[in-house]
Amino acid sequence: MAVDVNKRVTMTILAAQSVSHFFLEVVEDAKRARRVDATDGATRYLVELLADFAHPDSRSEEALERPLTLLLDEALHAPDLAERFERLRTIGDGVLYGCGFFSDHFEARGVDPKYLHGLGTRAYGAASSMLRRTADGGPDLFSELAENFDGFVDVVAEVADTTIAMGTESSRGLLRVYERWLKTGSERLASALTARGVMPTRRTKGVLQ
Repeated sequence: MAVDVNKRVTMTILAAQSVSHFFLEVVEDAKRARRVDATDGATRYLVELLADFAHPDSRSEEALERPLTLLLDEALHAPDLAERFERLRTIGDGVLYGCGFFSDHFEARGVDPKYLHGLGTRAYGAASSMLRRTADGGPDLFSELAENFDGFVDVVAEVADTTIAMGTESSRGLLRVYERWLKTGSERLASALTARGVMPTRRTKGVLQ
C-alpha cells in the first residue's frame, strides 16, 4: 500500500523543479494551515523526510512494515552507538510519515493513534538524548520533533491531503480523495472535491453524492 501511494505522490510532483522544492512549499502551507510553529531546522527536516519517502529505500520501508515495538526494542539495544541513533531516527521518521499518510490504515487494523505517537515520540526522544550527551548548546532537532510530535503529524497529514487532492483527474483518484475526506473531514479535500463538481456529503452508507 505504501509503495502505491508513494508512486502516486511522485507522479504528482514531477512537474516541480525538484522534490524538495515542491515539499518545501507544501510544508510551509501545511504549517500555516495547522498552526504549527517549527524552527527552520525542523522544517527542513520534514521536507527532506517527505522527499526521502517519495523514493523509499529498504530501511524506510522497514519502519512501516515490521512491528514497531520490535524495531524500537532492537534499536534501543543496538550495541553500536551510530547504528542505534540511525535506527531510532528511522523509526521516528517512519511513524511520523505513517501517521500522517496512513492513519486510516492503522485505524482499520485497530491500532490506537496515541500508541503510535508515543512510539514516535520515544524514538526521537531517545535519539535526542544521545546527542545531548555529546553536544553543547540548547535543545537539538530531535528534541523538537519529540516534544511537538503531534503537531508534526498534523503537518504531514496536511501534506498528505494536499498531494492526494491533486489526484482528482481520474475517477479512481477522485474516489480516493472522497474516501479520505470521509475519514478526516479535511477542508482541503472538500475543496478539491467541490472543484470537480462533487459535493462532499455523508450518508449512512457513505454514498458519494
